[in-house]
Amino acid sequence: MYQSLIRPFLFRLDPERAHWSTIAAASRLGFAAAPLRALLAIDDPRLRTTVAGLDFPTPIGLSAGFDKNGQAVEALAGLGFGYVEIGSISAEPSPGNAAPRLWRLPEDRAVLVAYGVPNDGAAVVAERLAGLRLPVPLGINIVKTNKGAGAAPESDDAIIAEYARAAQMLAPRADYLMFNLSCPNTHDGRDFFADRGRLNAWLSAIAALDLKPPVFLKVSPLGGVANIEQLLEVADPHRFVRGLMFNLPLVKPEAHMKSPAALWRNRPGAVSGPPAASLLDECLRECYRRMDRSRYKLFASGGVASGVDAYAKIRMGASLVSLYTALVFEGPLLVRRITAELRDLLARDGVAHVADAVGVDVA
Repeated sequence: MYQSLIRPFLFRLDPERAHWSTIAAASRLGFAAAPLRALLAIDDPRLRTTVAGLDFPTPIGLSAGFDKNGQAVEALAGLGFGYVEIGSISAEPSPGNAAPRLWRLPEDRAVLVAYGVPNDGAAVVAERLAGLRLPVPLGINIVKTNKGAGAAPESDDAIIAEYARAAQMLAPRADYLMFNLSCPNTHDGRDFFADRGRLNAWLSAIAALDLKPPVFLKVSPLGGVANIEQLLEVADPHRFVRGLMFNLPLVKPEAHMKSPAALWRNRPGAVSGPPAASLLDECLRECYRRMDRSRYKLFASGGVASGVDAYAKIRMGASLVSLYTALVFEGPLLVRRITAELRDLLARDGVAHVADAVGVDVA
């Protein structure tokens, strides 16, 4: 029904209008979350995994970017996800970048996104989440406020302090925190943390907060092995960091694009979906090879549209796999299908627990 009726209707709408309309509809379905989950979730011991002390019923989760303000988390958990991550959320409210800022690329089953992290701000979102109880872990993705390209430059201390302020407001509502250190669509997110001195100063400031939820870092996939090794070297002394995730690159993956260049080459933003998978997978493998596996765990994303895709990323080193873009093209029942396919693949290979498959394809 989604592909024959709902998607054609949504695709006649402006992409951003379709997105916000979907969130608005889902925000009204919280009352149906429990029966929906009873119908759609897959409960199988093979799929259960523990990361940073948190129990995940499956490793398949919703990536940040879909529910930017925590408006629909109950209904989204009802779809059968193993976790839900919201955001990115900043200390102050932000309208994000100017529209248009979202485009579909159907030939690639991808989207070009230049939102610039519009959100209601940490105080509003924290209040919205008060008293919320989910059947799965809730991740909150935190980012620096996007004040626009024309805003006055801010000092390093001011940028670091803003992350800390958002974290203090949001940590009591989160099961884990994902710090977005590389948003490709904001000025500060492009290279601030590429500097090891700034990264170390930021880590020291966050360590001083003594945050209770586990902390993960979402970082740039650019810079290759040298960037990964520097990241691990700087993070290693800061024991509160429990894992990593690689963000979308600002550079468009031209070699992997099928859509006509006129649709994307001169537009701002990052490509989300299958074209981004190759670079993100390379970073995933290289990070898994080099990291302390007894300490760090990896989230993966990029082109996940099937159980085969998710299983491949797990075998490359991911403990948890996030999806978003495929929902636009496949609809909400995709979550159950991916989870069922992953369960069947584990059974086929005789894998008793999904954690046993993590990294098995990495030499």
